[in-house]
Amino acid sequence: MDRREFLRYAGALGVSASAAYATAGLWNPRRASAATIRRGGVFKVSAEVLKLAHPSQISWGRQADQLEQLLEPLVIIRDDGVPRPYLLENWQASDDLKTWTLNLRKGITWNNGDAFTADDVVFTFKQWMDKSVNSTMRTLFGPLMSSSGIEKVNQHQVKLNLDTPSIGVPFFLYDNRALVMSHRTFEGDILKNPIGTGPYTLEKYVPGERAVFKARKDYWQKGADGKPLPYLDGIRFIDLGSEAAPQMAALRSGDVHFIDLTDVGGVEYWKTLNKVKGIKTIAAPSGYCNVMRMRVDMKPWDDNRVRMALKLCQNRKKILGLAYFGQGVLGHDTHIFPKAAAYCKKDIPAYNPEKAKALLAEAGHANGLKVTMSLPSDVSEIVRFGEILKEDAAPAGFDIRLETMPSSQYWEKWLEVPLGVTAWAHRNLDTQVFNQAYSVDENGKPVGWNESRWVDPEFNALLKDANATLDVEARRKIMCKLEEIQMTRGSVGISYFANGWYIVRDTVMDLEPDPVRTFTQPQMWLSA
Repeated sequence: MDRREFLRYAGALGVSASAAYATAGLWNPRRASAATIRRGGVFKVSAEVLKLAHPSQISWGRQADQLEQLLEPLVIIRDDGVPRPYLLENWQASDDLKTWTLNLRKGITWNNGDAFTADDVVFTFKQWMDKSVNSTMRTLFGPLMSSSGIEKVNQHQVKLNLDTPSIGVPFFLYDNRALVMSHRTFEGDILKNPIGTGPYTLEKYVPGERAVFKARKDYWQKGADGKPLPYLDGIRFIDLGSEAAPQMAALRSGDVHFIDLTDVGGVEYWKTLNKVKGIKTIAAPSGYCNVMRMRVDMKPWDDNRVRMALKLCQNRKKILGLAYFGQGVLGHDTHIFPKAAAYCKKDIPAYNPEKAKALLAEAGHANGLKVTMSLPSDVSEIVRFGEILKEDAAPAGFDIRLETMPSSQYWEKWLEVPLGVTAWAHRNLDTQVFNQAYSVDENGKPVGWNESRWVDPEFNALLKDANATLDVEARRKIMCKLEEIQMTRGSVGISYFANGWYIVRDTVMDLEPDPVRTFTQPQMWLSA
């Protein structure tokens, strides 16, 4: 293992972050000293303010970024990929990886004064596992355990008794939806009773307009000066729409400190702002990608020859260069980040319209094929991808009509369109997105976010094995087979994985990046 892999797996098995860093010969990230830090100020964020109700049902990172000011995860992961305790004090895994003991941090209170206890954790897990809630957290934990496997040991300890061994538990606990809810107060809509353990209280939430958070005075984490975090007086999310121009203008003028790019690659923002005085761009290489996916339960995409033909029409270097200014790494139609621990290196498929044309003819479309591709009109790199593919697929016989619509409309129907492009965020564990987007439930039906409805028994059997394999090299051998299956008979085309960025005013201090670009940042402060 290299150092990154060592830290990742040491963290997963319950070794403390400081011990893992010491063993690997690395230092913990350093923050400013108490003498330097300035308290006060309101941090202003340009971000769409979307509808909210159940935290376990949210779909987008922007929703999570706002909720994370109020609610918190059990585990946190930063840019080195190491899971660290957050609401947990620590955890331990049994040798067979089937029993995970979660030890809760003591002395934490909800913002109404209630104590944070094991009852809250058990309640939250059961919400995740409840079929009626329909949370994607169930796609992570459902294949591993049933609700009866969630055991309260005492007020500060919970055990997860898995049916299937898994290395993934700590990684899954930092999903966008893995936010802990109060068992006493939560009744399905967090906005009706906004009780959380987070550093802020929710003052106002108006979809399409703003979300306003005010700092708590009794938050459980302490700053460098020994006083409770956060350093800020508050955070305000301001909905300026999804168009880039007004958001960039607001950042330039100082009307906002930060543009939330969690759900977009952000290359247009980076290209425009990366050399602007007063603004800094913090790179976050990630598994963010735009996934061209085909509904295999709809014609013509039920025929793998047609799917393969369209994938062969991707001129990947051209797409990355023109759609994303070369800021990323090429993909090979399988949904695993090339820097993931157990990634299996594959050759990048060449652009081959001649072979694609032959496959179309073999599938009964010798005279060509007309298809419609649905795209969000306000995500420039996705629209550019569609334009390039339309042009490069024509010699193969594809006549692609581009159906563009605002994101607000697209995301209402993203699971239903026959051919579309979906932006997928980074996942920290190599098998995680396979579980969320390409697996089946206990009845053999596609899980909730299996947007292409693709079901492959061999793939799912291998995925189960990969989820239970700790050794990196052993799991890499399984991943090689999984990747090959998805490349040759899968339902998606992935041309590249994109760099992401935090783009902020240079007065923003101690922001700690991670590939998911989440916003659990109580240690952040403003220099002026």
